Formats: sequence, C-alpha cells, structure tokens
Amino acid sequence: MKGILKELSRIVVRLPNNIVNGRLYCSPPSSSSLPPNNKLFVAGLSWSVDEKSLSDAFSSFGQVTEVRIMYDKETGRSRGFGFVYFSKDEEASSAKDSMDGKAFLGRPLRVSFALEKVRGAPVVVPRLTGTGNADRKTR
Repeated sequence: MKGILKELSRIVVRLPNNIVNGRLYCSPPSSSSLPPNNKLFVAGLSWSVDEKSLSDAFSSFGQVTEVRIMYDKETGRSRGFGFVYFSKDEEASSAKDSMDGKAFLGRPLRVSFALEKVRGAPVVVPRLTGTGNADRKTR
C-alpha cells in the first residue's frame, strides 16, 4: 500500500497547476493569482443593492469611475454580482484586499480582479480522459 501511495504522490506532484479535480483549466482556478487591474468583480450582492450604494461602499479606497450591476433580463432583479471600476490599479487592489469577505447589506462580498471578456472566442475547458470514476460501469 505504501508503494502505491508513494507512486501516486509522485504523479500528483507532476500535474500542472491548471489541473484541478481532473479538469484542465485554461486560466488559473484561483482569482487571487490574477494580475491586478482597475476592474473588480464583486459577487454576493443583495437584491437591494444599487449602483449608488455599491459606489459609496468602494469610494473610500479611491476614485470609482464606473459601477455596473448585472440584472436579470426577465425579472429586472439583480443577479447578485457586478463590477466596480477604479481610476488606478492600486486603488482597486486596496479595495479588493479590504472588501473581500466583508458584510455589505447583510451579505458577505466576494471580491476579485475581473477577467477581460474575450468576444467571439469561446473558452473551452476540456475534460481529461481516464480520470474520475474509472470503475463506474456504463449502462
């Protein structure tokens, strides 16, 4: 048994950082390792949050140039996330460090640097073959 565990630990050590739970990620799975930029992704928003209240909450860290909350097209209700833009990367970084995990209108915020949206190019996350439940039988 020890020999098998030792061999498995050597294999796991060789896996690239972008393979997590048998899935290959095109970008790092953790947003904390993303390079700083002036655009923050803010999740965990209450339905009652509006652009002004979100801007006010983040304005103590620097000049907020824009706030966008994403709304459901059918109901008009907040989807629970949005974006906060700062004039400087350093201000966004300070806001991220301070506001991540803090309660805002009764809900904890999850704040990370936003990814740039790539238009027209789908992001494909291929599944690795031969991983997961190999002993599972198909019907």
